[in-house]
Amino acid sequence: MYSKRIAGLLSFVGASQFFIFMLISEALYPGYSISENMISDLGIGFTAAFFNSSIIVLGLMIIFSAIAFHSFHKKYYFTFLLSLTGVGAVGVGLFPENFSPYHEISAGITFLFGGITQIFSFALIRFPFSIVVIILGGLTLASLVLFVLEIYLGMGPGGMERMIVYPVILWGAGFGGYLMASERR
Repeated sequence: MYSKRIAGLLSFVGASQFFIFMLISEALYPGYSISENMISDLGIGFTAAFFNSSIIVLGLMIIFSAIAFHSFHKKYYFTFLLSLTGVGAVGVGLFPENFSPYHEISAGITFLFGGITQIFSFALIRFPFSIVVIILGGLTLASLVLFVLEIYLGMGPGGMERMIVYPVILWGAGFGGYLMASERR
Protein backbone atom coordinates (compact mmCIF):
# COMPACT_ATOMS: atom_id res chain seq x y z
CA MET A 1 0.00 0.00 0.00
CA TYR A 2 2.90 2.35 0.72
CA SER A 3 4.06 2.01 -2.89
CA LYS A 4 0.69 3.40 -4.04
CA ARG A 5 1.35 6.59 -2.06
CA ILE A 6 4.86 6.87 -3.48
CA ALA A 7 3.50 6.39 -7.02
CA GLY A 8 0.95 9.13 -6.38
CA LEU A 9 3.54 11.50 -4.98
CA LEU A 10 5.86 10.96 -7.96
CA SER A 11 3.04 11.49 -10.44
CA PHE A 12 1.77 14.63 -8.71
CA VAL A 13 5.19 16.23 -8.21
CA GLY A 14 6.34 15.35 -11.73
CA ALA A 15 3.27 16.86 -13.40
CA SER A 16 3.18 19.90 -11.12
CA GLN A 17 6.84 20.83 -11.43
CA PHE A 18 6.71 20.49 -15.21
CA PHE A 19 3.65 22.70 -15.48
CA ILE A 20 5.19 25.37 -13.25
CA PHE A 21 8.54 25.36 -15.08
CA MET A 22 6.76 25.43 -18.44
CA LEU A 23 4.85 28.56 -17.36
CA ILE A 24 8.05 30.19 -16.06
CA SER A 25 9.83 29.35 -19.33
CA GLU A 26 6.97 30.84 -21.36
CA ALA A 27 7.18 34.04 -19.33
CA LEU A 28 10.96 34.30 -19.75
CA TYR A 29 11.11 33.42 -23.46
CA PRO A 30 11.30 36.67 -25.46
CA GLY A 31 8.24 37.19 -27.71
CA TYR A 32 6.73 33.80 -26.89
CA SER A 33 3.14 33.21 -28.03
CA ILE A 34 1.15 30.28 -26.63
CA SER A 35 -0.93 30.37 -29.79
CA GLU A 36 1.86 30.37 -32.35
CA ASN A 37 4.84 28.84 -30.56
CA MET A 38 5.13 25.15 -29.86
CA ILE A 39 5.79 24.07 -26.29
CA SER A 40 9.08 22.53 -27.43
CA ASP A 41 10.31 25.95 -28.61
CA LEU A 42 11.07 26.41 -24.91
CA GLY A 43 13.64 23.61 -25.20
CA ILE A 44 16.05 25.69 -27.28
CA GLY A 45 17.61 29.06 -26.58
CA PHE A 46 17.42 31.02 -23.33
CA THR A 47 15.01 28.68 -21.52
CA ALA A 48 16.47 25.39 -22.73
CA ALA A 49 18.20 24.27 -19.53
CA PHE A 50 15.12 25.10 -17.45
CA PHE A 51 12.61 23.44 -19.74
CA ASN A 52 14.58 20.37 -20.84
CA SER A 53 15.64 19.42 -17.32
CA SER A 54 12.05 19.82 -16.13
CA ILE A 55 10.63 17.50 -18.80
CA ILE A 56 13.37 14.93 -18.15
CA VAL A 57 12.45 15.01 -14.44
CA LEU A 58 8.79 14.60 -15.44
CA GLY A 59 9.60 11.55 -17.57
CA LEU A 60 11.71 9.92 -14.87
CA MET A 61 9.04 10.52 -12.25
CA ILE A 62 6.43 8.96 -14.54
CA ILE A 63 8.63 5.88 -15.02
CA PHE A 64 9.33 5.54 -11.28
CA SER A 65 5.64 6.10 -10.54
CA ALA A 66 4.74 3.29 -12.95
CA ILE A 67 7.19 0.96 -11.20
CA ALA A 68 5.94 1.87 -7.72
CA PHE A 69 2.29 1.55 -8.74
CA HIS A 70 2.96 -1.78 -10.45
CA SER A 71 4.14 -3.30 -7.19
CA PHE A 72 0.62 -2.63 -5.89
CA HIS A 73 -1.73 -3.31 -8.82
CA LYS A 74 0.26 -5.78 -11.00
CA LYS A 75 -1.39 -4.62 -14.26
CA TYR A 76 1.37 -5.07 -16.82
CA TYR A 77 -0.50 -3.27 -19.60
CA PHE A 78 -0.88 -0.13 -17.47
CA THR A 79 2.73 -0.20 -16.28
CA PHE A 80 3.85 -0.54 -19.89
CA LEU A 81 1.66 2.33 -21.14
CA LEU A 82 2.64 4.67 -18.31
CA SER A 83 6.32 3.80 -18.67
CA LEU A 84 6.22 4.49 -22.42
CA THR A 85 4.72 7.91 -21.70
CA GLY A 86 7.63 8.59 -19.34
CA VAL A 87 10.24 7.35 -21.82
CA GLY A 88 8.75 9.66 -24.46
CA ALA A 89 8.94 12.64 -22.08
CA VAL A 90 12.59 11.91 -21.27
CA GLY A 91 13.25 11.74 -25.01
CA VAL A 92 11.63 15.15 -25.55
CA GLY A 93 14.04 16.63 -23.00
CA LEU A 94 17.10 14.81 -24.32
CA PHE A 95 16.29 15.61 -27.96
CA PRO A 96 15.04 19.20 -28.26
CA GLU A 97 13.12 20.15 -31.40
CA ASN A 98 16.32 20.83 -33.33
CA PHE A 99 17.13 17.08 -33.10
CA SER A 100 14.77 15.87 -35.79
CA PRO A 101 13.31 13.21 -36.11
CA TYR A 102 14.11 12.03 -32.56
CA HIS A 103 12.22 14.91 -31.00
CA GLU A 104 9.08 14.30 -33.06
CA ILE A 105 9.19 10.57 -32.31
CA SER A 106 9.59 11.23 -28.58
CA ALA A 107 6.79 13.80 -28.54
CA GLY A 108 4.52 11.47 -30.52
CA ILE A 109 5.13 8.65 -28.04
CA THR A 110 4.38 10.97 -25.12
CA PHE A 111 1.21 12.38 -26.69
CA LEU A 112 -0.21 9.07 -27.94
CA PHE A 113 0.58 6.93 -24.93
CA GLY A 114 -0.29 9.74 -22.52
CA GLY A 115 -3.82 9.81 -23.94
CA ILE A 116 -4.14 6.03 -24.01
CA THR A 117 -2.84 5.75 -20.45
CA GLN A 118 -5.43 8.24 -19.24
CA ILE A 119 -8.23 6.17 -20.72
CA PHE A 120 -6.86 2.86 -19.42
CA SER A 121 -6.55 4.30 -15.91
CA PHE A 122 -10.37 4.20 -15.88
CA ALA A 123 -10.26 0.58 -14.72
CA LEU A 124 -7.98 1.40 -11.78
CA ILE A 125 -9.92 4.19 -10.11
CA ARG A 126 -13.40 4.87 -8.76
CA PHE A 127 -16.31 6.94 -9.96
CA PRO A 128 -16.52 9.93 -10.53
CA PHE A 129 -12.82 10.39 -11.28
CA SER A 130 -13.01 7.40 -13.63
CA ILE A 131 -15.31 9.44 -15.89
CA VAL A 132 -12.98 12.45 -15.76
CA VAL A 133 -9.99 10.40 -16.95
CA ILE A 134 -11.91 9.13 -19.97
CA ILE A 135 -12.84 12.71 -20.89
CA LEU A 136 -9.24 13.90 -20.43
CA GLY A 137 -7.87 11.00 -22.46
CA GLY A 138 -10.43 11.54 -25.19
CA LEU A 139 -9.55 15.24 -25.32
CA THR A 140 -5.85 14.42 -25.61
CA LEU A 141 -6.35 11.90 -28.42
CA ALA A 142 -8.91 13.99 -30.33
CA SER A 143 -6.61 17.01 -30.10
CA LEU A 144 -3.68 14.89 -31.30
CA VAL A 145 -5.65 13.88 -34.39
CA LEU A 146 -6.62 17.50 -35.10
CA PHE A 147 -3.03 18.61 -34.55
CA VAL A 148 -1.66 16.03 -36.99
CA LEU A 149 -4.29 17.10 -39.54
CA GLU A 150 -3.27 20.74 -38.94
CA ILE A 151 -6.79 21.68 -37.85
CA TYR A 152 -6.16 24.17 -35.06
CA LEU A 153 -9.72 25.45 -34.44
CA GLY A 154 -8.52 29.05 -34.31
CA MET A 155 -6.04 28.36 -31.49
CA GLY A 156 -2.94 28.19 -33.67
CA PRO A 157 -0.53 25.26 -33.58
CA GLY A 158 0.72 26.13 -30.09
CA GLY A 159 -2.79 26.34 -28.72
CA MET A 160 -3.80 23.00 -30.23
CA GLU A 161 -0.64 21.36 -28.90
CA ARG A 162 -1.62 22.57 -25.44
CA MET A 163 -4.98 20.83 -25.88
CA ILE A 164 -2.95 17.62 -26.16
CA VAL A 165 -0.55 18.33 -23.31
CA TYR A 166 -2.68 20.04 -20.64
CA PRO A 167 -5.07 17.09 -20.14
CA VAL A 168 -2.07 14.77 -19.67
CA ILE A 169 -0.57 17.11 -17.07
CA LEU A 170 -3.91 17.54 -15.30
CA TRP A 171 -4.36 13.77 -15.31
CA GLY A 172 -0.86 13.24 -13.88
CA ALA A 173 -1.50 15.64 -11.01
CA GLY A 174 -5.05 14.37 -10.43
CA PHE A 175 -4.10 10.70 -10.63
CA GLY A 176 -1.23 11.34 -8.24
CA GLY A 177 -3.54 13.07 -5.78
CA TYR A 178 -6.04 10.23 -6.11
CA LEU A 179 -3.38 7.62 -5.34
CA MET A 180 -2.12 9.53 -2.32
CA ALA A 181 -5.63 10.19 -0.95
CA SER A 182 -6.84 6.63 -1.51
CA GLU A 183 -4.62 5.54 1.35
CA ARG A 184 -6.32 7.81 3.89
CA ARG A 185 -8.28 6.21 6.69
